[in-house]
Amino acid sequence: MDTQEKTAKKMAWWTLSLMAFSTVWGFGNVVNGYIYFGGVKVIFSWVLMFILYFVPYALMVGELGSVFKESEGGVSSWVNATMGPQIAYYAGWTYWACHVAYISSKGTGGLRALAWAIFQDITEFDHANTMMIQLITFVIFVFFCWLASRGLSVLKTLATIAGSTMFIMSLLYILMMIAAPAINPHGMLPLDLSFKKLIPTFNINYFTSLSILVFAVGGCEKISPYVNKMQNPSKDFPKGMFALAIMVMVCAILGTIAMEMMFDVRDVNAHFNDYVSNGAYWAFQKLGAYYHIGNTLMVIYAWTNVIGQFSTLVLSIDAPLRMLLGSREAQNYIPSKLLKQNKYGAYTNGIWMVGILSGAIILIQSVVPGATTVMAQLVKLNATTMPLRYLWVFAAYIALRGGKKHFKSVYVFIKNKTLAVIVGGWCFAITAACCLLGIYSPDPFTLALNILTPIILTGLGLILPWIKKREQA
Repeated sequence: MDTQEKTAKKMAWWTLSLMAFSTVWGFGNVVNGYIYFGGVKVIFSWVLMFILYFVPYALMVGELGSVFKESEGGVSSWVNATMGPQIAYYAGWTYWACHVAYISSKGTGGLRALAWAIFQDITEFDHANTMMIQLITFVIFVFFCWLASRGLSVLKTLATIAGSTMFIMSLLYILMMIAAPAINPHGMLPLDLSFKKLIPTFNINYFTSLSILVFAVGGCEKISPYVNKMQNPSKDFPKGMFALAIMVMVCAILGTIAMEMMFDVRDVNAHFNDYVSNGAYWAFQKLGAYYHIGNTLMVIYAWTNVIGQFSTLVLSIDAPLRMLLGSREAQNYIPSKLLKQNKYGAYTNGIWMVGILSGAIILIQSVVPGATTVMAQLVKLNATTMPLRYLWVFAAYIALRGGKKHFKSVYVFIKNKTLAVIVGGWCFAITAACCLLGIYSPDPFTLALNILTPIILTGLGLILPWIKKREQA
């Protein structure tokens, strides 16, 4: 009876794939892919990215999660076990540092969503004085920093609800858009899926935009704790990951086709920053027009985004900071002043550090001409910096399979040790190359922001252990 109960509690492969699907995928990925890669040409790149990067990435995460099933620190724990505590500190620091730009984009994105939700039009917002918009964003950001210091757990629930609703809205868009021609054929653009239309132009814009796709498919490490909860990990986990890849690929392709029926690529290219900032809202606005329900869908999407952006902003200030400063490595490598906590358990000086770094990005963009340019810069900056944390996943996997120390696992991705290291190295190289290429921008200000942000954050991560040594001395 006990064995039957245990088996009943085990997770099926399709449950894992559905859970991972809602974690990994979102409508913004479809929009960004379509805009940055010139329409349906992105389909070719999506397919390659899923087969050559996403599937091996997910399966490596499965093996790491299986080996270190007792570890609660995620990637930092894996690095600690395979490469030691000092390297684990740098892995934890990278994970936190990547969120600095992400946090500043959440404030900007939340304010934009609020403008769409209230005014149902963005024209005045996009033509407003940039300095005024950035100052308002900064004030909102400071308020949410204060909120993060109060340790409000209800925001996690709000973020989960908003995330689930956003996921449903993403699927709803695809289903409603595919059905739209049968219900209301007027206003649809002709669909051309010829071979010539699908093959991308391999130029500098193509290669410098690949980080957008890497950023879109990243984050699989969140599902690693569930590997050992499956009925048969060695068979069911890869099955679940292949199902996940197929679902995500189908959504990416159908979502891209839906956008092709709605938007003219020539207009997208001519007003690039406008589409990067507002493409998702225009998509739901047009969808509502096809179904004769006005701005209803767009307003629902906008309010969902307001809740999602602002609740994620608070969680992104607090959660990565707790992971960094609450780790075992923090005691040895981070100055004690940063480890100070208030009665709510929040790291007050750590939040000050977040406020200074993310606030600086918000304020420095006051000199940028226009709110759409600010949003486009932040999308590119996130795509360049956020995937850097995935490098540690592949480094941990290479160290796991290539090291002399033996670890037991109920699931093994590739049995051959040499081949496993080669595949891990391949994913590491792809991530690093896409991040480096993503730094490039023809705009000098964007280029400077993309270069200086990771340099400053890396430098700070190297200085803190030195300060700690002096403090101990």
